[in-house]
Amino acid sequence: MGMIYADIELINVEDLLMERKRLIDQDEIRRLRLNILVDTGSYMLAINENIQAILQLPVTDKRKAGLANGQSIWCDVVSPIELRFQNRKTICSALVLPGDAEPLLGAIPMEDLDVQIHPLRQELVVNPDSPDYASTSLKKIA
Repeated sequence: MGMIYADIELINVEDLLMERKRLIDQDEIRRLRLNILVDTGSYMLAINENIQAILQLPVTDKRKAGLANGQSIWCDVVSPIELRFQNRKTICSALVLPGDAEPLLGAIPMEDLDVQIHPLRQELVVNPDSPDYASTSLKKIA
């Protein structure tokens, strides 16, 4: 299977909240539409410093991250960031990779968006079992 990319919109959630309170106009909401590498080997969303400079997301933590080449680096964690893909959206945290490193869509936001990789078409698709809304699986409560 080759590399799969998806068109994802990234939005600064704090801006969304300020717009709801009518403190800023809708056109002032910091957002980006990007073609992001879908990486099931990553857990989180990863953006880069250039994306962070545009979205100005608040830094909430630092985390050590293991890269595909075996190297470990310390990354800022930013949150909250809203992701939108087709008729799906979720709010999550993101690791900030150095410079213009390639952004990655990891398994946790993919799970929350309720999306899948279609192996024949080699693309990200909404879950065909719930095409109109995201579905989440919970353990049975006794």
